[in-house]
Amino acid sequence: MTKLSAFALLGLTLLTACSTVPPTKPIAAPPTNTYAKADWKALPQVADADLEAGFAAWRSACPRLKSDAVWASTCAAAATVQNTPTAIRRFLQDNLQVYALRAGGHRADGLITGYYEPVYSGSLTRTAKATVPVYGVPSDMVSVQLDDLYPELKGKRLRGRLEGRVLRPYDDSAKISAQGAKAPVLAWLTNPMDLQFLQIQGSGRIRLDDGRQLRIAYADQNGHRYRPIGRWLVEQGELKKEDVTMDAIRTWANAHPARVPELLASNPSYVFFTKGPDGDEGPHGSLNVPLTAGYSVAVDRNVVPLGSLLWLSTTRPDGTPVVRPVAAQDTGGAIAGEVRADLYWGTGDAAGKLAGDMKQKGNLWLLWPKGAALPTSTAVE
Repeated sequence: MTKLSAFALLGLTLLTACSTVPPTKPIAAPPTNTYAKADWKALPQVADADLEAGFAAWRSACPRLKSDAVWASTCAAAATVQNTPTAIRRFLQDNLQVYALRAGGHRADGLITGYYEPVYSGSLTRTAKATVPVYGVPSDMVSVQLDDLYPELKGKRLRGRLEGRVLRPYDDSAKISAQGAKAPVLAWLTNPMDLQFLQIQGSGRIRLDDGRQLRIAYADQNGHRYRPIGRWLVEQGELKKEDVTMDAIRTWANAHPARVPELLASNPSYVFFTKGPDGDEGPHGSLNVPLTAGYSVAVDRNVVPLGSLLWLSTTRPDGTPVVRPVAAQDTGGAIAGEVRADLYWGTGDAAGKLAGDMKQKGNLWLLWPKGAALPTSTAVE
């Protein structure tokens, strides 16, 4: 379930993103008040069950972090911690420092949304009903890692198509939908809106006629900036901003089938997939570890490095408090900012309803190894 960031080079918008930065300029660091040093007593209280589950979710990624300069020693120590509230609290307080995440103007409140693993009906072959292709990575798409030449562009890639010796932007979503792509078709869906939501979530399952489920996962993206289709509906006067949810978007699409291509074309981004892992574990996030429902989050990796442990305080859409440690194990094209997280809720319709309705105010604290330099900024004492 990967989601990307963006970049522009020589006037060509070839990367996924929310911001455009010339290659000769360094990426802007978060404001210097991003990380405000705090005491453990500043954290809201958490139930023992949530403490244990959140710690287990974070520790599950430690095998991926054994060579990480920041987390390796902390993960090694965590391996022997008993899964009891007392032992976990002692370990956390002995090894980690609390930093409250702050946005511009030292704001503590941020936005917490949700995502999930959808399950949609489809087929391995094209049928009269299943006519929407789920593409793998195109053979004619070129991807260039930029940080070999520009270290400040760590994690940034340029995507396009070669025309002679010139790299051009790759096709946008409207052109791919109309003309297809030079890519393998992994499966066929019955509804173009299913494909759009599948691309937004980054992974999912396709339910076949024989009852089997094909798991698919994010592989790459066409390099165009992600633009929420809900924003287009608001701009068209079709929905109010406060009413935009996945259910509302789908209801509108079902009532206006002739305008669905126009709706989908408003988002030029297009995601390509690969076959995902078999089994009942959660889909793999950007850290390439299975996500844990309710305890894994997607973050802005410019603020919170993958593998980090966070303390989250927010609510469900019905107002029920959600206070727990969560593991930063995924990223997202729409997940940008200092106090920003996307909480993974699991698989299926119930998780989808919860994820689709989440647009909650929330607070985040970064639990960072003692003595380690902060990611990009200095703490405020």
